[in-house]
Amino acid sequence: MIKKIFIPNRGEIAVRIIRACRELGIISVAAYSQADRTSLHVQIADEAIEIGPPPALESYLNIENVVKAAKESGADAIHPGYGFLAENKDFAAKCRDNGLIFIGPTPESMELVGDKVASRVTVQAAGVPIIPGMLTPQDNISSIITEAKKIGYPVLVKASMGGGGKGMQIVTEECKLKECIEASKRIAKSAFGDDTVYVEKYIEKPRHVEIQVIADHHGNAVHLFERECSIQRRHQKVIEESPSPAINEDIRRKMGDTAVRVVKETGYTNAGTVEFLLDQNRNFYFLEVNARVQVEHPVTEWVTGIDIVKEQIRIANGEPLSFSQEQIRHVGHAIETRIYAEDPEANFIPSPGRISVLREPVGPGIRVDSGIYEGYIVPSFYDPILSKLIVYDSTREKAIERAYSALSSYLIGGIKTIIPFLLNVLRHPEFRSGNLSTSFIQDYQEELFSYPEEEKIPFAALAAYGIYSSSARGPNTPGLREAGLPGVWDTLGGWKNTE
Repeated sequence: MIKKIFIPNRGEIAVRIIRACRELGIISVAAYSQADRTSLHVQIADEAIEIGPPPALESYLNIENVVKAAKESGADAIHPGYGFLAENKDFAAKCRDNGLIFIGPTPESMELVGDKVASRVTVQAAGVPIIPGMLTPQDNISSIITEAKKIGYPVLVKASMGGGGKGMQIVTEECKLKECIEASKRIAKSAFGDDTVYVEKYIEKPRHVEIQVIADHHGNAVHLFERECSIQRRHQKVIEESPSPAINEDIRRKMGDTAVRVVKETGYTNAGTVEFLLDQNRNFYFLEVNARVQVEHPVTEWVTGIDIVKEQIRIANGEPLSFSQEQIRHVGHAIETRIYAEDPEANFIPSPGRISVLREPVGPGIRVDSGIYEGYIVPSFYDPILSKLIVYDSTREKAIERAYSALSSYLIGGIKTIIPFLLNVLRHPEFRSGNLSTSFIQDYQEELFSYPEEEKIPFAALAAYGIYSSSARGPNTPGLREAGLPGVWDTLGGWKNTE
């Protein structure tokens, strides 16, 4: 029986796991680097242990330090969250060897599906359509270049281990491939501790649709329907929703059945996602398996009513799934927007620093998964995600309006965030009509990266006061005062326009 869980992660996902532990009556232990000593997850956990210096390779990616700290804490189990060591088979094996329950797949199934190349071979043998590309990993860059020539340009360079778009690059001509491979290997080594990369054919303007799966140790495996994840920048998702506006019931059933077949073929257990690309003719191709809980899992939780993190813990505890495929229902529509500490007008460059003002939206159908607080200093060492805003309503149209309204009242001061950019996406007519692809941001960058003149004045004034927030509003969205809340200028006080 799991009584204490060690969490070698940080930010909003660590907070999310801690809250699940609290609801299950399980003691939580937060791991933290020296840079995260004052982080929110450290403050709310039952216990906390330092695991090393700020660089991830010396702390959150240091397997020896993490396992040693977990054992010293007296934890029964480890929940890795996402990123860092979450998809590292050696870490999962090390946990097992030290008597720690790893809340995730076994090292053997993780090795199979976590290696993107190996998983492609396995699912192809099971009759699942895959994207043309390498079926054996190559360390030799010259060999990778040769394989790319056979596949045909454009190609996509991808990290064999890990996910989140890290290390992924589109290459349109051979003369740029060597440089991109070397860059991808450096990023993969830093993010996942493994620099293996491979190439596959780049499908232009696809939709990215993933199926949430969950399986226990008793032979039961189900899917929790799909999520649309096509709105991406630098191959990393920024907006996700469920259901997908492109999927009808027939495609949904086929994709769900295929995902469950992948799970059973690989012996996968616990929660994960089977990811697909959907071309413009609605043909779907296996992309990869993400062997962990996903950043965007809350949208599935809302439309199905299933707490995925709690299910992860129950499965690791040896319990069978508490529901069958036939019992799972998909009701309403949920949208998640990721809030990053980045400047969208400067190619999404990270924006670390102190959060001087924080006002999170509240109300029916609004959920904020956050790892920050007012006064918190966002470090420069890690992925700059701050929080996630998830909304729910009965239809996609209503969910979009709720997301827009909630984002409009989300104030984060002192640093730059992508909130103004997200508002532009949500009000874009092509987004609202459901015409999405992974190149959406690139295709509409002129509209998405421009702001009406009347919105630039408050942005500039807020920046002068060290406050950067989203005061952008559409014609049908009430402002803070109209909503009965103090406005930004009420908060600031003494500024006025002297022109």
